[in-house]
Amino acid sequence: MRVTIADVARNAAVSKTTVSRVLNGKGEVDSETADRVRAVIAELGYVPSSRAVGLARGHSRTLAMLVPSLTWPWVGEVLQGVADTVEAAGYGLLLFTCNRGEVSMAQFTSQVSARAFDGVLVIEPENTLRSIALLHRQGLPMVLVDDRGQRPDFPSVSTTNAEGAAAAASHLLTTGRRAPLVITGPRHFGCVQDRLTGFVGVLREHGVTQPVSRVAEGDFTVRCGQTVVERALSEGVAFDSVFAHNDLSATGALHALRSAGRRVPDDVAVIGFDDIPIAAYTEPPLTTVRQPMRAMGVAAARRMLDHLGGVVPLEAGPTVLPTEFVIRSSAPG
Repeated sequence: MRVTIADVARNAAVSKTTVSRVLNGKGEVDSETADRVRAVIAELGYVPSSRAVGLARGHSRTLAMLVPSLTWPWVGEVLQGVADTVEAAGYGLLLFTCNRGEVSMAQFTSQVSARAFDGVLVIEPENTLRSIALLHRQGLPMVLVDDRGQRPDFPSVSTTNAEGAAAAASHLLTTGRRAPLVITGPRHFGCVQDRLTGFVGVLREHGVTQPVSRVAEGDFTVRCGQTVVERALSEGVAFDSVFAHNDLSATGALHALRSAGRRVPDDVAVIGFDDIPIAAYTEPPLTTVRQPMRAMGVAAARRMLDHLGGVVPLEAGPTVLPTEFVIRSSAPG
């Protein structure tokens, strides 16, 4: 049977509060009593709950991570970077998903109230900004990963979205492609705005206009990439390349082009964004803009741990990591 703090208190003839004070070095306990309590702890082999000790000291040595869903293709890479960093620092990690909307957020908020963790890393679930912002204003240490809404009031970790998209545009122009079809993500995401701005900006610098007919808003799914390309083909939109704002949409574009008898890259070049594992195994393998997902998780966890350890304050503003352009067969050089 597990030895409890009550067992220690009874055998040492003191209160549980006194035992707690000895364990945590808080409050005034005379040396004779403290020695007696420590002797009983050693005799009984009592091991205090790390969580209980942490809470008594004002911290839990646990971080939380809030994500939309584990089905997102790159969440696992970010999570692995976080887990590696947190574990190496001797912290625990609690994972919360937001699969059930308000119910999930209510459960998460209850854990904040219970002081179950010292800070939270957030890949922002849809329609949760108000709740997240309130918790942040109330003092919960927080770092956003992939700051999709460009909110300077939050500490965040992001990548060079505009520069990555600019590299994609430059590559297409260099290889003679001047009529790209762009499949964006939801327009209210900051990363989507940055990618579109970076891409169109390079085209404009080279005298290439991007008509509205060749820009379609998507939702980052395979299906949307396929649907956009199918619609463009049926409506007679002329395009010699596709730039999709994520690899899943680019994969859908590849499927649609193949079904329509269009050769990739001979007829149409295709470029994605993210470099998720499947990108190297599509047919043909996908040229894409690599986001350093695992490094983003490491950077977010490091910012939080440095704050909790008193190394540097957790100030608003982004830590920006560079993207990398990866050339494969769907848009060769």
